Amino acid sequence: MTEIHIDPLGGVAGDMFVAALLDLRPDLEGELRHVLVSCPLLERVEITVERHNDGVLTGHRFSVRRDGQKAEGDAAIHHHDHHHDHNQPHHHDHNTSTHEHHAGHQHIHWKTIRAALQQSSLDLETIRHAIGIFSRLAGAEAQVHGTTPEEVRFHEVGAWDSIADIVAASWLIAQIDARSWTVGPLPLGGGRVKSAHGQLPVPAPAAALLMRGFTTIDDGILGERVTPTGAAIISYLCKTSAAEPEGRVLAASAHGFGTRRLPGISNCLRLLTFEGVGATVARTERVAILECEIDDQTAEDLAQAIDNLRSHRGVLDVVQAAVFGKKGRMMTQLRILADVGAEDEIVAMMFEETTTIGVRRSIVKRSTLPRQTQTTEQGGRSLRMKVVERPSGPTAKLESDDLVGLGGHRERDDLRRVAQDSLTIMESKPCR
Repeated sequence: MTEIHIDPLGGVAGDMFVAALLDLRPDLEGELRHVLVSCPLLERVEITVERHNDGVLTGHRFSVRRDGQKAEGDAAIHHHDHHHDHNQPHHHDHNTSTHEHHAGHQHIHWKTIRAALQQSSLDLETIRHAIGIFSRLAGAEAQVHGTTPEEVRFHEVGAWDSIADIVAASWLIAQIDARSWTVGPLPLGGGRVKSAHGQLPVPAPAAALLMRGFTTIDDGILGERVTPTGAAIISYLCKTSAAEPEGRVLAASAHGFGTRRLPGISNCLRLLTFEGVGATVARTERVAILECEIDDQTAEDLAQAIDNLRSHRGVLDVVQAAVFGKKGRMMTQLRILADVGAEDEIVAMMFEETTTIGVRRSIVKRSTLPRQTQTTEQGGRSLRMKVVERPSGPTAKLESDDLVGLGGHRERDDLRRVAQDSLTIMESKPCR
């Protein structure tokens, strides 16, 4: 299965990411045009995909226009305080210029964009990816401006540009269907970026929030190197912990260019695609194990603390067990599996949420098997089935949540057999 590594040589922006995917899969350009035309809020948007050679590397550029005009900036974010809407900052993409916003410009709520995506004719995987990326962007902007994601509003002038980049990226991600995505060190950039409401530090505040936990590099080149849209895509696709793949073959490379020229380096995002080989289908990566014992916190409060810890996006799993400590005391052992890049945040959260005064930390390797969720119908019920690829062949198991409310063990057991039968039927179908 394909694994894709993102090499942000010049930086990461939404248009650069889409351009790199189209450089990797130019055969998808025609269908992408049709997909974007059918998407709500993008009816008047046209895309341009062109070959580009900067004298060092070759690849593609991707740009969008509406009514013949190119977008002039990323969408500015606002909250519901109408008296202060136009005092909010306006952030920009790599390849955009400053744009003056006037009081008459309309704004689009994130919840309006989300509803339009959910009601669109886009396939479910594309909708899932688009909402996932946009949710991260809206969440970061809400945190910057002290509001909630539901109240985030985008400048109408810039929103359609971000929507086009994110929908295009989401559809291409769904078509390529990579097993995993990783990313190299993100360039910090530096200086200030101009906006209609003043100057912002680089990285822009929302981008900086989305870049938390990822490795960064300062290569001495100033300017906005990672835009908020680009950071949202990376945050959605890539874990902060680095995978340690074994036995894979480099299959292809691709380049997506921005329009700005950088001194001494190509302003492009490079993709490297790998195909796995070897005796095992498992993926190996580094993860953090964070452990402690607790003997002086009520069970009720500890349960709430564990729920809060599970909500952190860097937490992969939480296990608790009853153990005996010194003086024969009954204690709760808490073990958290976490992304390596997020361990400092999670340790700090453990100290805030629990009464522990010490946490043991270790970095280990773990191997995980590829899995996917499929849906099967049985007796009028829609049942989700987790299919796992094992070295000896795939196995299937129904999601336990879908068995809630059934009459008894025998009925549940019958449905569990349905999962394996469905898998056998799917495997026996001839390839087309």
